[in-house]
Amino acid sequence: MQKETEQKKRKQMEKFDMLGKHPGRALIFFAVPMILGNLLQQFYNMADSVIVGRFVGEDALAAVGASYSLTTVFIMIAIGGGVGASVIISQYLGAKEYTKMQTAISTALLTFLAISVILAGFGLFANRAILSSLKTPANILEDAVLYLNIYFMGLPFLFMYNVLSSIFNALGKSNIPLYLLMFSTVLNIALDLVAVIVFQKGVAGVAVATVFAQGIASVISFWILLRRLKEYEGEDTPKKYDMEILGNMVKIAIPSIIQQSIVSIGMLLVQSVVNGFGSSVVAGYSAGMRIESICIVPMIAMGNAISTFTAQNIGAGQIDHVKKGYRTAHGIVFAFAVVICVTLLLLKKQIISMFVGGNESSLAFQTGSSYLSFIAYFFVCIGLKALTDGVLRGSGDVVVFTLANLCNLAVRVSIAFICAPLWGVQAVWYAVPLGWMTNYIISFARYLTGKWERKRLI
Repeated sequence: MQKETEQKKRKQMEKFDMLGKHPGRALIFFAVPMILGNLLQQFYNMADSVIVGRFVGEDALAAVGASYSLTTVFIMIAIGGGVGASVIISQYLGAKEYTKMQTAISTALLTFLAISVILAGFGLFANRAILSSLKTPANILEDAVLYLNIYFMGLPFLFMYNVLSSIFNALGKSNIPLYLLMFSTVLNIALDLVAVIVFQKGVAGVAVATVFAQGIASVISFWILLRRLKEYEGEDTPKKYDMEILGNMVKIAIPSIIQQSIVSIGMLLVQSVVNGFGSSVVAGYSAGMRIESICIVPMIAMGNAISTFTAQNIGAGQIDHVKKGYRTAHGIVFAFAVVICVTLLLLKKQIISMFVGGNESSLAFQTGSSYLSFIAYFFVCIGLKALTDGVLRGSGDVVVFTLANLCNLAVRVSIAFICAPLWGVQAVWYAVPLGWMTNYIISFARYLTGKWERKRLI
């Protein structure tokens, strides 16, 4: 009986590893739940903008859009930290060191809970000053501050949910965050509609709905994790906290936070440039950025999938399998890029009209449509960047990886600040793919050296 139980557990755990499977199939089966889950999370976030844009007004849409650039930075800290922790967790899983894996999980959760509380306090204290420094138009400033005050009160729940999702992904169980997001997305949209249409709470209503829905999801996620960890029984009792494991996590987490936050920090800084063109342009740009955030989901998910794939296979000593997976992933990314490009070019007007109505002569509509028409051709660039960054991150080779992402940020921000005053807001469009390609070229050059193959974290 005991032998049958052990065999059942072993089969269950093998179901979620990425060691012996065909790389393409393993990556697709692992990435698809992440893609669907991240899409749901983007729709979850986008619901605020759509609902206030259609039922409250253009200024409300601009206020939520101006807040979005700042809130995304904080969430990307959670995602980047979670991805960094997941590399260590995945390597322990690949090496079948389950006691240390569980210690790594508890260390990550306690660390990021403390960080989230600190960040929430900072956000509550500083959000007005940050919005003012970003030249947020005066007619939307108070609503943006109100939205952020509510958002930061619930930040620990939002933060921990994203870290828990990364832990499930490290365990190969990317379907669990997907199911939880299905639940929380439906709940969030329902609460948004009730708060805005029935109670007419506007921007405050959608903020409360978002915090409440994801708070419920984070509690359920933690409960499921505790139950799932019983599948991994090591020989010893795991520690609650381990400073040595934390040190290894920090080596990966900090560059991962930088990498995950680069897009968001760039958005935040570029937002200050866009804000100078008035609330109508801000509304149109916000709509375009919401759509962009959805379009990059498959690319970011493939990057995270190849990161977990790399970490597990390096933990098991299978370098050639990593290279095969990296090559295979390119075809998947190119396929996604074609689908995204065609969809945006055919449906951009209908998509933008969801946010700002069907008035094609309005400045907001023209701004959003112009952005989508341009960026549609360049999503393959972020796909290539995400894959190469994923291999370097999964192996623990973080120095050049970090430099590449900082160069990405520098290119995007400098072009926006220098050229937008001369050429108009369209200069912001050109900065995006140039930053992505700069990042990719640097990371790919590092990949070709093969030095990432010799990195060891555990």
